[in-house]
Amino acid sequence: MRDTRESRLLLVLLIAIAFALITVDIRGGEDSPVDGARQAAATVFGPIESGVSAGVDPIGNAVSAVRDSGARHDRLKLLEEENAALKARLGSDDRSRSRLKQLDKMLKTAGRGQYGIKGAEVIAIGAAQGFSWTITIDVGARDGIKRDMTVLNGDGLVGRVTTVGPDTATVLLASDPDFTVGTRMESSDELGFASGQGDRPLRVELLNGKAEVKKGDRLVTFGSQADRPFVPGVPVGVVSRVDPSGGGLTRTLYVTPYAGFTKLDIVGVVVEAPKKDPRDTVLPPKPKPTPRPTVTVTVTPSAEASADGQNQPEQ
Repeated sequence: MRDTRESRLLLVLLIAIAFALITVDIRGGEDSPVDGARQAAATVFGPIESGVSAGVDPIGNAVSAVRDSGARHDRLKLLEEENAALKARLGSDDRSRSRLKQLDKMLKTAGRGQYGIKGAEVIAIGAAQGFSWTITIDVGARDGIKRDMTVLNGDGLVGRVTTVGPDTATVLLASDPDFTVGTRMESSDELGFASGQGDRPLRVELLNGKAEVKKGDRLVTFGSQADRPFVPGVPVGVVSRVDPSGGGLTRTLYVTPYAGFTKLDIVGVVVEAPKKDPRDTVLPPKPKPTPRPTVTVTVTPSAEASADGQNQPEQ
């Protein structure tokens, strides 16, 4: 057909008719007036389409295979990533055993002190929160956690809750310079205040400047009014150094804390205080002194000495 004005008008007319038929077909749905024509066309052209598809099926299958292969690869990669994340969460067998040991020790500590605790996992450290000595734990307001609750682990005092979100909370560690807790000496009951010094031992100011204290003495928390922020009887640490008494109103001690603040993992928030002060019952057993071996030296006379003795002339 030549490109004339009449042929162009015919092409426009055919296109208009085609759009009109499409519109009627869509609006008619299952009762479309062109449904019969469509079925007739399918009857006529169906075998032709089947023949053509048979010729191109290998190519189509190959493309589908490549596409499905990519999808399977993506799914496999996703599963591998999820598996790796799960393994990281559960940890290796050694780490799992370590965490179970920590949890068991913490529950025994809480049991001795009759503390009602909510177990938690440390999920962040203070570097993300202003380089202070803090940690973030994975329990919050929805778990009953409130500000100014005592935090401990199986070794002893960890810190206190300072900020609470719906599902997480921030704990100020006992090693932070802004941390202060009332303490009581084991047996002597001397009272004082312990303050954090970062990675150095806690500094304790005893209220009695003439108190008799020696290296190895132990301290626990004295407790706060209404048990907030500190419940009584939580182990704090062991005296490592005592400043000479200068006749002042207070006496300064340096205490190595029981808790290792650089390796915290499983901790507990005290959500229910004990009905009575556990006093010193939560402290770990004192280490038994290692006996020093006694060496006995027995002197045996030599054969030469015996012979000389026998050869001595009688007097």
